This record gives sequence, structure tokens and C-alpha cells, in this order.
Amino acid sequence: MAVEAGTVVGAREGGARFPFPFSPYRIQEEFMAALYRALEAGGVGIFESPTGTGKSLSLICGALAWLRDCEERKRQDEARLLQEPEQRDRESSPGGAPDPAAGEPAWVAEFVQGKAARDRADRAKEEQIKRKKREERLEKIRHNVQLKYASKRKKCEDDETERLLQLSKEILSKEAGSDVLEQLDHNEEELILAEYESDEEKKVGAGLDEDDDDLEEEHVTKIYYCSRTHSQLSQFVHEVQKSPFGKETRLVSLGSRQSLCVNEEVRRLGAVQLINDRCMELQKNKHEKKNEGEETAGKRRRVSRAVCPFYSYEQMQFLRDEVLVDVKDIEQLVTMGKKTKACPYYGSRYAIPAAQLVVLPYQMLLHESTRNASGIKLKDQVVIIDEAHNLIDTITCIYSAEVSGSQLCCAYSQLLQYMERYRKRLKAKNLMYIKQILYLLERFVSVLGGNVNQNPNTQSISQAGTELESINDFLFQSQIDNINLFKVQRYCEKSLISRKLFGFVERYGAPTAVKTNKENQKTTGLQNFLLTLQQGPEKEDPEIDQLKMASPLMHIEGFLSALTNANQDGRVILNRQGTVSQSSLKFLLLNPAVHFAKVVKECRAVIIAGGTMQPVADFREQLLSCAGIDADRVVEFSCGHVIPPENILPIILCSGPSNQQLEFTYQKRDQPQMMDEAGRILCNLCNVVPGGVVCFFPSYEYEKQVYTHWEGTGLLTRLATKKKIFQEPKRANQVEQVLAEYAKCIKRCSQVGGHMTGALLFSVVGGKMSEGINFSDDLGRCVVMVGMPYPNIKSPELQEKMAWLDKTMPKTAGQAPSRMLIENLCMKAVNQSIGRAIRHQKDFASILLLDHRYARPAVFNKLPQWIKERTLIKTGFGQAFAELRKVSVTSSQCTLHMETPTKDPFPFMHSSSP
Repeated sequence: MAVEAGTVVGAREGGARFPFPFSPYRIQEEFMAALYRALEAGGVGIFESPTGTGKSLSLICGALAWLRDCEERKRQDEARLLQEPEQRDRESSPGGAPDPAAGEPAWVAEFVQGKAARDRADRAKEEQIKRKKREERLEKIRHNVQLKYASKRKKCEDDETERLLQLSKEILSKEAGSDVLEQLDHNEEELILAEYESDEEKKVGAGLDEDDDDLEEEHVTKIYYCSRTHSQLSQFVHEVQKSPFGKETRLVSLGSRQSLCVNEEVRRLGAVQLINDRCMELQKNKHEKKNEGEETAGKRRRVSRAVCPFYSYEQMQFLRDEVLVDVKDIEQLVTMGKKTKACPYYGSRYAIPAAQLVVLPYQMLLHESTRNASGIKLKDQVVIIDEAHNLIDTITCIYSAEVSGSQLCCAYSQLLQYMERYRKRLKAKNLMYIKQILYLLERFVSVLGGNVNQNPNTQSISQAGTELESINDFLFQSQIDNINLFKVQRYCEKSLISRKLFGFVERYGAPTAVKTNKENQKTTGLQNFLLTLQQGPEKEDPEIDQLKMASPLMHIEGFLSALTNANQDGRVILNRQGTVSQSSLKFLLLNPAVHFAKVVKECRAVIIAGGTMQPVADFREQLLSCAGIDADRVVEFSCGHVIPPENILPIILCSGPSNQQLEFTYQKRDQPQMMDEAGRILCNLCNVVPGGVVCFFPSYEYEKQVYTHWEGTGLLTRLATKKKIFQEPKRANQVEQVLAEYAKCIKRCSQVGGHMTGALLFSVVGGKMSEGINFSDDLGRCVVMVGMPYPNIKSPELQEKMAWLDKTMPKTAGQAPSRMLIENLCMKAVNQSIGRAIRHQKDFASILLLDHRYARPAVFNKLPQWIKERTLIKTGFGQAFAELRKVSVTSSQCTLHMETPTKDPFPFMHSSSP
């Protein structure tokens, strides 16, 4: 991996050289050196670097510098191995006396050693030839435009061929109208399940077409980088492009079919599961099409099935090489896929073996079946998980599943109608599995207290409540312990039954799709049933609503898969509420470490990174220790912030202006005097703090309660004289609009002046604005945290998790693991929220924690180091207000001399880096 000379600033730490696009901060040098050592030692690192300290660039330059050195060592080892046989031949002498210790002649020992050396040399030579061929091919593509012209010419030829075929079809359809009607009927063949051959899993590679040979290509040493969202991944790719490694790194961006598909017919399906199934079906049709000519004349004409025009092996190979030549993000990959008429989803997968840096979303790496299906091989590779503060929750969510009573009843009705219609066309094994699935659905509804043959919206549940059971107990209670769920799960996966069922509902489920004739009488029951279900309450997301309604079996497959977990690692929650439709079954994963262990044990090294990783005890104990990782292998690194100490003022306030002690516990926070005291503090703040003030509440309910109380007392009116008041919306699609109005108000007030000094935003911890939103500069000159946002300990899920931790883990410093979990969840949420204010080196803000409990050592020590070391604990409001006033006056003067940091009208979604 070469780096252009003269274009970088070199940073050297501990013998390693780190190319950097500018002179790095000292903390960046320390970060890169610690990262390099962790990768070299094959460790598991927990790395914390606050937002605004250039974490992404430090990860890129540190990790790719290690990869560069690793590749150089491999080349040197290859050269040494290739020279070894020659050197041995020169040094060996003919004959030789027997070795008395080994009991064999010296020439035998020499021959064995020489053969081993030659074998090593042959392997090294083979790897060297492969590498040189790959490098030559990519270099040719980089500099030889003829290949690009050839691809463009082929695309034009394909377009012309497709146009002529379409024209021929139109002519034929006009000449044979009766045949068209027959063909439309024959299209229903696509809805019928193919014969299911075997319950046994096929051997590795047996299901691969010859087109998929490249998936078996040997993988070079690489780094897998994953983050939460596609926008974060795109931002990381842009950082790589700007880095000293941007020209020479072979990078591939992976994504879901939903993000990468360029087939408009498939994209229109919207929901990711529908897109996945349709894509796989089109591939299957392509493979079946190869054998169409083998049909004999006496047999019934094979029905023509649709195939994907972008699934072209030659074009995907070209796209693969183009991906490896230049660094591209998801959007650039999709654009190139459209131009070359090649599938970006599979083209990017073909590029994985030769790639040095693979960028992908969390789910694709952490979910085992998705990882395997994507061709990701972690053996001896490096994994970096960024934005990992919610890693435990992410793994828990990926492997948990929930289905409603409405979905269970709907799936039963759909599948029953499907079986009745095509009973004579389905093979015996298909019928057997369909009947098993129907039985499972019937039992699931029964265990909720309902009947699958009645409308779930009108079926009342006699005994409402929540019940938690182990997996085995649930299987016995449901009377399904005699069914092999592994086989049912495999059947659903291989047969694509949920996709067939969705096609069946598409064809006959909608009122416009069903014709009232004798043939379709069987489907009218399904149509009527679906119409009754659609009369339920209106959903927020029509796409999700459509998927749940049209293909509930897809969600139920996830629940069946979850039931195959080990009995001790999860629980089944039976939530019986009012009617069957409102009731649900949920699988809760209690031990995410079992799935993370598979990642860590395969990899050479794993780095868990984030801007705010405190408290790290959860990662060490719930994830790494439970995964069986030796404590000696775990490395922790936390760096300070680049801002000067005077640019941040964190204060723990123990009492308010009227000397009322601030304690927003569940028992005391509803008291009028407590809400009044919080209001007085805000009024004083708004008088002196310029720009924006963001106030976080523990929940939406409490925020609404306080807002209503302040309206009644007139305090809200007093606040509104200084700051325009905004509230965080509950609907995600309204967040951007509220933030834009908030930003405009602050900008207008700073330009116009007058009594209004900015805006006040009421937000909720764990809501839409507590993560991923940047309140930099004037957007967040003060962040206020009202109380401590402890989770609801009455939640059945949390209670079960607490009981499991107390049962499986030892006490820490005399504290029960369940108590540690509650505190850690609270402080993780606090740290994420208060970290919204400081976003770059020249930013400044104050942070106010309104509750005396923050001063307790056990809680105080869970604040991020860079905040903790600057935090003041004030027992009285007067002292705190004096400090805030002093900082506000200084900051107001600084603001007058500062240039506007960004012209972006929506600056909230972007992380600033130095």
C-alpha cells in the first residue's frame, strides 16, 4: 500500500510512521499509536475519542498504517521463503551419516526438511503470482480506458438487443391475443412452490453457480469497518478519500439490497425483506432458465419467468474491478451500477476478497447468517466497530423478534387459502411443511388466548397481563416441542415461501385484484379477512404497515429463528393485552455475548470505538467477559478533548434559587415545588446565556407534564420573553423541520438583537435529538439535564435482564450486577445527550446537571474523563450562576469575533472534525 510522497505530514509514534493530511493533535498521535499496538498484538480494544477530536481520521491513518506494514512484512516473508530452498540446496552435502538421536539417516531428515521448505516456497510463489496478477489487472484498468469503452459498447449492444426483444414481444402479442390471455394465467405458476428436495443442508459451495466462482477467491488481510447508518459510512469513505491512503487503498462499500438495488421493478417493493426475496427469486429464475431447452416436445411448455437484467456476470466483474480501482461510497457505487448495467449489490460482494478496507453497516457484520450470505470471512482479519456506544443493545435487537396476534392470524389465513388453492399442484413435502407452519401459527395464537379462525380485532383476552418463560417452557406450553424448528426454519429460507405468499396476496388480496368468478371464490375469504384487519388503528409508517399486512410470515420467520437459540440465552414474553390483535409474542435475547463471541474468536483483532464509551464496565463484563475473552487481551484507551479547559463549564447543581434540594426521583419529581425550581433555574439561564439552550427531560411524559405545569403557572410566558420555545416532536419525519426552525430563530436573534436572545429546545433523553444531532456553536451554548434518566425498572424485559445478570455474573465492588446495569444505562444516556454541545476545537458551552445525585462518587466517575476533570459541584445556585454568568459574558464577546462556522442550513446531522 503506497502513499504519495510530499503530500502528507508524517507522525511517528513508538517506531511506527503514520501519514496524516495535516499536523495531528497530540491526542491523535497517541490514539494511532495505541491502535497500532492493539492491532499488532491481536487485542480487543475499547477506544474513546470525543467528537471533534478527529476520531475517524485517526482510525483510518492508524489502521491503514498497520495494514501497510503488515503487507510489507508479508512480502519480506515471501522473499525469504522463496530463497530458502535455493539456500538449502547450496548448503546441503551429499550422503551423510545417520543421526543417532533421530535414529534415521541424515539424508532422510534433510529431504523431509527440504520438502517442507519447498512446499512453503510454492505457496509463497502462488500467493505472489496472484497478488501480481491482481495488481496488474487493476493498474491496467486505472490507466487503460479501452476496457471502459468496451464495457460502454457492450452496454449499448445490450440495450439495443433488449429494445428489439421488446419490439418482437409487442408484435407477437398483437398477432396472438388469445395466447396473451393464456400467458397471463400461466404467470400464476410463479406463485407455486418448487419441489423441496431435502431437509439436509447442502455442502458448502453446492448451491453456487459457476458465475459465483469469485466468491471463493482467497481473501487478503483486510480491515472491516462498520458503523450504524449509511450516512455515517459515506462520511467515513469521504474521510478515506481525503486521507494520504485515499489513492491506493482498495476499498469496497457494502450495503443492503434496499440501498444498492438498481432494478426499479424490485426497488418499488420498498420493504427490505420483499426486495431480498424478489432478488433471490430472479436469480433462481436465471439459473433455471439454463435448463429450459432440455424440455421434451411432449411435455407442457415451460412458463417464461422474469430474470434480473443487471445480474450479468461479465458486467459485475467489470464493476468489481472499478470498485477496487478508486474509493467509492454507496451513492457512487449505485451510479456506476446504473451506467454499466451491473448489480452493485453483487458487484461489491465480488470485490470483498481483494479489498483491503471493507465498509459496511453493523447488522451485516454482527448478524451471522447475513455475514455468511454476504461472503464476509473474518478469519484472521481486523474488525473496527465505530459509534459502538449502543453495541450491546444493537446485538440484542438484531437477534430479538416480536410478532403480534394480528400478524399470526393474518399469516394463518393467507397460508390456508394458499394451500387450498394450490393443493393439487404442491408436492407432498411442501404440503407437510405448510401444515406444520399452520399448526405452529394456530398454537401461537392459542397460547395468547385466541382462536385463529376468528377476527383478532374483536377477540377479547380474558386474562390480560405479561408472562415470561424460558424457550423450552414456551415450546412445551404451546405443545410444539415435537416439531423440529431448525428444519422448519431451513424450509422457509430455502423454499422462499413468504415471497410466494406475498405474490399470492398481491394477486388476490387487494379488492381490485380479485375477480368474482367460480375459480376465485376460494380467495374471497382472504380478501374479506384482510379488509377486516385494515380497519384497525392508523399506522405511522405505511410501508411497514403494508409489509406487516401483506407478508406477516416474513416477521414470523424471524421469531421461529429466534426460538432456536439456546434455552439459557433468551426468554419468550407473552404480552396479552385487550384483544388478540393487540397481544404479542416476543423473543428477548439476554446474552448478546454468545453472538459477539463468534466474531471475536475468528478475528485477529477487534476494536470497539466511539465518541462516548463511558461507562465501559458493560462492554468488559456483559460482552467481552461473557464471550470468554481473556482480560489480558482487552485494551482500553481514552483521550481528552482538543478544546481549551475554559471552553467548557460542566456544573452539578445540588439546589435551586430557593434552596430547594434538586432530586428528581420518581417519587419526588411530580411535586409542584420541584417543577417550579427547575423552571426558575431555566429562567435565570435564559437571561444570561446567548443563542440556543437545550433542555433534556427523562421522558416524553415528564416533559409534557412539566410543560403543562409551567403553562399554568405563567413561567412558560416568562421564558418566552427571552427565548422562543421549541419541543421535540414524537414523529421522526418532523424532527428536521423543528431543528431548521430552531436554527433560523437563533440566527435571526443574533443578527437582529433585541429582547429575544435565541431559542430554548425541550428534548427527551433517548429521543430523536439525544443522539446523532450536533448542537454546535450557537445551537447549543448550554445543555441542561433535568434529573437522572433511569430506565423503567418495572419493565418485564428489564426485570428479566436484571435477574439473569444477578444469576450469571459476580458482584462488582459490593454492588449487584443488576444495580450496575441500571446506573450504566442511565449514565450512558446522559453522556450521549450532554456530548451534543461540544463538536469542534473552537466550540464552547456550559453543561448543567440538575440533581444532587450526580455528585455521588459512583455516578460522578461514570462521566466521560474530559468532562469529569472539568466539572464543578455547586451546592448553592448563587455560586453556579456566577460561574455561568462569567462564561456567558466571555462567550458573547468571542461570538462577536467568530466567523460563521458553516453555511449548511441543516448543520445538525454532520460531525465536525479538525
